[in-house]
Amino acid sequence: MSKLFSPYSLGPLELPNRIAIAPMCQYSAVDGLATDWHMIHLGNLALSGAALLIIEATAVTPEGRISPDDLGLWSDDHARALEPVIAAIRRHSPIKVAVQLAHAGRKASSEVPWQGGANIPPGQPRGWQTEAPSAVPHADGETVPLALDAAGLVRVKDAFVAAARRAQALGLDAIELHGAHGYLLHQFLSPLANRRDDAYGGSLENRMRYPLEVLAAVRAAVPGMTVGMRISATDWVKGGWDLEQSVRFAHALKAQGCDFIHVSTGGVSPLQQIPLGPGYQIEFAERIKRETGLPTIGVGLITEARQAEDMLQRDQADVIALARAMLYDPRWPWHAAAELGDQVVAPPQYWRSQPREHKELFGDTRLGQR
Repeated sequence: MSKLFSPYSLGPLELPNRIAIAPMCQYSAVDGLATDWHMIHLGNLALSGAALLIIEATAVTPEGRISPDDLGLWSDDHARALEPVIAAIRRHSPIKVAVQLAHAGRKASSEVPWQGGANIPPGQPRGWQTEAPSAVPHADGETVPLALDAAGLVRVKDAFVAAARRAQALGLDAIELHGAHGYLLHQFLSPLANRRDDAYGGSLENRMRYPLEVLAAVRAAVPGMTVGMRISATDWVKGGWDLEQSVRFAHALKAQGCDFIHVSTGGVSPLQQIPLGPGYQIEFAERIKRETGLPTIGVGLITEARQAEDMLQRDQADVIALARAMLYDPRWPWHAAAELGDQVVAPPQYWRSQPREHKELFGDTRLGQR
């Protein structure tokens, strides 16, 4: 058996293999409500053979959306809109389903990518006033966010908790808190975005405080449920958040009962200089995994089956996540299992597609027809 198709557990969540589908924003919700696009998109990915499907960044408040078309979970109506999607997945796939709960902070109120993705100022159609740790815009000339006061910090934390409870009530298997890519929790961590002079700014301990408080509150609200966090291990900007701070943060997450860490990079500053290349983020995951022992998901330009297998064999991560590669090839796990000489789960409606040269790819299958 390959390591990619061996079982693994993220806290109490048991996975039959080590392939995860990373959250990918679809910008296809209406007032935060899931639409038929989510049924088609998530249903398609649920049949992939991956072990874990993480639903896109899902806003915990209206002003926490990246764009006006982002998915949300800030009310019971939003949970009801997602319910038939989850029910359909459960009927037709054994895949585990998580949701990434998010607040975009100062990077909120943006246009969708295929419309350029630019900041939409408050007062403009589809725009609103953003909020953040400090009144520092993401880029020169963009909206200056309102700095969250004490009441605002409690309000946002409570919104994460309420969304987490809705996720648990929906029967989801796990929650990933979005602490990466320059969004609100990452903004608290990074000295590039956090200029506070209170207990939530300045020292590393202070900058970690709010994300850790959110994790602790969510962890307490959904006992028995797998809860993890995605982080950006570096800002790729001198003087910003870096790997050494990420290791210390990962230790603190583990102490708070975090079940896994999903290691990404960048997003907090337009000054970032990212050296893109195959698996360019995996060394950050490897360091965090080695020094903390926290179950670690590696991600970032991982596109080939043997590349993923080698990363696991070298103990650089415990689970491999794919995003754009999975959109390009929604049957990536099937093809990976065939290449590695392993097996993968497929729905019986698709068993006839099993190639002649891979007669056991889908396990013990029996087909007959008059």
